[in-house]
Amino acid sequence: MSKAAIMGYGTIGSGVLKVLMMNRELIKRSAGDYIDAKYVLDLKDFPGTPAEKLITHNIDDIVNDPEVDIVVETMGGTNPAYPFVKKCIEAGKSVCTSNKELVEKHGQELLELAKTKNVDFLFEASCGGGIPVIRALNCAYVADEIEEISGILNGTTNFILTKMLKEGAAYADVLREAQDMGIAERNPEADVEGHDPCRKIAILSSVAYGKNVNFESIYTEGITGITPYDMEFAKKRGGAIKLIASFREKEGKYYAMVSPFFVSEDNALCAVNGAYNAIYIKGNAVGSTMLYGSGAGMMETASAVVADVVNAARGTGETKRVVWLPETLKIEGIDEDRRSFMVCVQSDKVAQAKEAFGAAESVELSGGVTGLITKEMSEKDFKAASDKVGIVSRIRVK
Repeated sequence: MSKAAIMGYGTIGSGVLKVLMMNRELIKRSAGDYIDAKYVLDLKDFPGTPAEKLITHNIDDIVNDPEVDIVVETMGGTNPAYPFVKKCIEAGKSVCTSNKELVEKHGQELLELAKTKNVDFLFEASCGGGIPVIRALNCAYVADEIEEISGILNGTTNFILTKMLKEGAAYADVLREAQDMGIAERNPEADVEGHDPCRKIAILSSVAYGKNVNFESIYTEGITGITPYDMEFAKKRGGAIKLIASFREKEGKYYAMVSPFFVSEDNALCAVNGAYNAIYIKGNAVGSTMLYGSGAGMMETASAVVADVVNAARGTGETKRVVWLPETLKIEGIDEDRRSFMVCVQSDKVAQAKEAFGAAESVELSGGVTGLITKEMSEKDFKAASDKVGIVSRIRVK
């Protein structure tokens, strides 16, 4: 029998314990033996919960117990998660985590440490909730050179954008609703400013390309600047606005961005609504594929964590298959990136805007505003033209 410890008894940690208990017989069938939680590490005691008799407040209880061979980390952040995880791996215990900040900052180091200790460091749940994208990159796509990874990687912002488009609701109202439903955090900055999907695309790219991708080098723009005119224009164009994280390789150079994009109705991402995520992967042999599912939620994320626990118990050696070198990939700036833009201008500036942006068609919006789709142009040229014209808002076009 395997004994596990859970560090952090919040939403995900409590979900992990629930899945271990609820699916105990199924897990035995998959792992070859029972996997039971022996400890739950937290600052609180949680009386009356399934964790009540498992609580410890001392990390050394876990580290020094030879019965515990698998540790689940669901605390979030890097302090004390990083030193605790490192301590567990050094003690010869496999670690499974849902912590995207920990993996983005220290994943490469912890992977190498786990390899030297002949244990696992698994992090499937850090990037797509219940979507098995890490495992897909490590197993299903190993025969391919990955050309692009992109998609909707944040359920909170996708929920907000879906409501704004379909119901015409104001951003502040939808954010408040999402917080009341538990979809958005009380401090939603990591989600709405794009930091969460930026960390996720950095992790996915590091795994796909085998070298370190620093999320701080990725151009990131959230959803707080999206205007009602943008939503009105998108609806009239028959598409949607999605927060998309992307990483691509072209002619030996690497490009990355997190930003709101307009996607037309013939783009598969247009139909990904609510708190769902979708991850598009393009390989040079397999072509284009897409993984879709719930990208967040207690049970969905816990399912992915426990799947890692089962694989660690099986001794499948997944960690040994991951190539993530300490060398850092250089991310190119966005100035020369070329694309079209969805632009809103005051209606008395339409002629000037059409000339500056090379736009042909226009769409009348409310409030004396007109929408235009520009020709394909570089980010640098677009900025220069928009500074001359003076625009109300702009959204990139996918």
